[in-house]
Amino acid sequence: MPEAITTRCCIAGGGPAGMMLSFLLARAGIDVVVLEKHKDFLRDFRGDTIHPSTLELMHELGLLGEFLKLPHEKAEVLAGRYGNYPVTIADLRHLPTHCKFIALMPQWDFLDFLKEQARRYPTFDVVMQAEVTDLVTDGGHVAGIRARTPAGEIEVRADLVVGADGRQSLVRERAGLEIEDVGAPIDVLWMRMTRRESDPTTTFGYINRGHIFVMLNRGDYWQCAFVIPKGGHDALRQQGLPAFRSAIVETVPFMRDRVDELSDWSVIKLLTVRIDRLREWCKPGLLCIGDAAHAMSPIGGVGINLAIQDAVATANILEGPLQRGVPSLDDLRAVQKRRTFPTHMTQRAQAFMQNRVMGPALRTQNPTLPLPVELLRRWPVLRRIPARLVGIGVRPEHVKTTEKR
Repeated sequence: MPEAITTRCCIAGGGPAGMMLSFLLARAGIDVVVLEKHKDFLRDFRGDTIHPSTLELMHELGLLGEFLKLPHEKAEVLAGRYGNYPVTIADLRHLPTHCKFIALMPQWDFLDFLKEQARRYPTFDVVMQAEVTDLVTDGGHVAGIRARTPAGEIEVRADLVVGADGRQSLVRERAGLEIEDVGAPIDVLWMRMTRRESDPTTTFGYINRGHIFVMLNRGDYWQCAFVIPKGGHDALRQQGLPAFRSAIVETVPFMRDRVDELSDWSVIKLLTVRIDRLREWCKPGLLCIGDAAHAMSPIGGVGINLAIQDAVATANILEGPLQRGVPSLDDLRAVQKRRTFPTHMTQRAQAFMQNRVMGPALRTQNPTLPLPVELLRRWPVLRRIPARLVGIGVRPEHVKTTEKR
């Protein structure tokens, strides 16, 4: 027989959505157990951007000062080069937030921080190396999760199961929730390369000669993204690594002295880009949030912050029902209703950027400035619009849960 655990809420997945929700519930005095399939949070090329909306939540929780002691870089401006034209896409220095910048921080540091804050409360527990294998059902009602650990099988019985296990969510698969594919014409190759002191300090994107290359300043190295057409990975590899390195130099000439750091395809990771969403985020006893409910494109780096906003809305709406017992299906649907509009609007904006800017740029050797980019270049005040969309988002959430010590 598997080990049995009983709790009020069981969360599958220790990513941004899962850890933020577990922290907020534990802070409110609600028993919560997180199941994370890895032994730690150390994974490369995850979303490492902490946007002003998330930093504002840290302020509301009284944790901002301590959080900003963690090593990070600041991005106050998002800039790039489109062909021969330098372009500033977003200027975050005018946002109505305490932090007018994006914090570039390894996601594992962010998740470890949330975990340590949650451990201050006796109602929090996390089980590492617990891989979800199935859902426990009782008369059509989801009643828990089965998971595999190094010590053996466990079964967690809960009044609410939350699927926060990412875009490949096993929870939503086992629940039979229907996925709507919005579509994405691109994929991304992630890699890291040394950063020199003489390099630019801003977060940069380069579009030139049929290539798109994005560089995130991570202190002593660049976290880089090379955008390719959907399904183009195999064809790119067939051309060979020298051709790939040449494409990077052709796009960003000052990287010439370090592209040899890409010595093997094993240091270049493929991200298959998806934009999709569940038609229904919930069923009795179960709710999906974050990437499990809506996979986002890496454009703008907003996926992590949208997931965190989901977690805050979930805690705000379900704190009372969880304190009283089992949340009703109407309670769970209230979360989806609250978060559907910002999800759809963000995905539409990402689809517009993919289809109207990035897709055409990958198909031409001599790109001309699209009208939206030309307007941003000519009228600096317009840069506040993408800054707000990226930095704060649509319908930002605020912490309304109470703290029980």
